[in-house]
Amino acid sequence: MIHLQDIAYVRSAAADLTGAVRFAVDIVGLELVEETEGRALLRADERHHCLAFVEGESGVLSTGFAVADEDALGDAEKTLEKAGLKVVRGDAAGAAERHVRDYLAFEDPFGNVVELVTDQVRLPRPLSFGRQAGITEFGHLCLEAPDVREAFRFWSSLFNIRVSDWIGDRACLMRFDAVHHKLAVFKGDRPGLCHMNFQVSSIDDVMRSWHFLQEQGVEIEAGPGRHPQSTAVFLYFKGPEGLTYEYSHGARLITDDAAWRPRYFDPSEPDAIDLWRGKGKVTSQPQVSSGLVER
Repeated sequence: MIHLQDIAYVRSAAADLTGAVRFAVDIVGLELVEETEGRALLRADERHHCLAFVEGESGVLSTGFAVADEDALGDAEKTLEKAGLKVVRGDAAGAAERHVRDYLAFEDPFGNVVELVTDQVRLPRPLSFGRQAGITEFGHLCLEAPDVREAFRFWSSLFNIRVSDWIGDRACLMRFDAVHHKLAVFKGDRPGLCHMNFQVSSIDDVMRSWHFLQEQGVEIEAGPGRHPQSTAVFLYFKGPEGLTYEYSHGARLITDDAAWRPRYFDPSEPDAIDLWRGKGKVTSQPQVSSGLVER
């Protein structure tokens, strides 16, 4: 069993690197911590970065999760290979670029590229946000797969993943710690990143950002609303390169695993996703072909 400790980062390719970075700083509010030719790293909390932009064809490159140490990474490599997955161990240059001690990459059965890392660098200095959006942390990430039930079977059979709630066959919301979900898989025709989430300090932050984004002409995809599953108040909006961002506040904590029973929400019901019955559609950023496996 592979024990995930936390989410680590999203790596995304951007055809217009300058525009993607400007939006992430000036609109989302992230801090630009490092910029080199063809690459930019941004943070939202003590992690060295949670979002990496790499110049290239638009699309998500990979999503990263942290494991405890070198032994855990080695055990994960064996577990994944035993399950029939091709695993590529990262080199020193790749680890330095990601600001981790070591990492590996694999492709899930649906085509999403996932990286497992150990010793992700922490930055103790105070954050210098691009704007005061109230961001407290990189909260969760959501992938896409054609069959969310099969996706859950994959994640739960190899990782310390538990299902928190189902939204029919449209989404599986999963956890590996007390937070209602750190990982979700939504139904989609192709692999990709549905969105990346940032937690904010208050509902007021969500509402202030809603007005700010409208003033800036940013496309609001959904919200403000409240998810009945996690109880979080949310706001989804579309950035450059097809990357969807989410602000949310008030995510449910599940502190008693034995007592929690996953619930089933029918997506055809008007309040299954938004308790306030709002309308909207979140678009995903497609996975860039990785070359990890032959298709």
